[in-house]
Amino acid sequence: MSTNIFGEKLLTCSTTPMTGFYRNGCCESAEDDLGMHTVCAVMSEEFLLFSKARGNDLITPRQEFGFPGLKQGDHWCLCVTRWIEAYRAGKAPRIILEATNESVLGYVSMEELIKYSHR
Repeated sequence: MSTNIFGEKLLTCSTTPMTGFYRNGCCESAEDDLGMHTVCAVMSEEFLLFSKARGNDLITPRQEFGFPGLKQGDHWCLCVTRWIEAYRAGKAPRIILEATNESVLGYVSMEELIKYSHR
């Protein structure tokens, strides 16, 4: 069972759109997930434009991959390194803490994560 940053059961991030490295709605990760899609983030227009400018277009639908494209308000499992990059640039999206994988604590402090809580 995967756990969140509080050591509790990892909650679902989103099933509409379906997210997660394993496309099961959860920000689970294992050795085969090199990007560590572990941060459950609430998309903002500012972050989506930042990510696109950095070469990771999350806005444009990619039907060949079953990717609908994201919009403001969507929940999505982000790579922890992308979230940190956006954080350092002042563009980090809000986080759903209960759906963020505990492995993120190896990269970002609990205090910083709480500051970006969606609530």
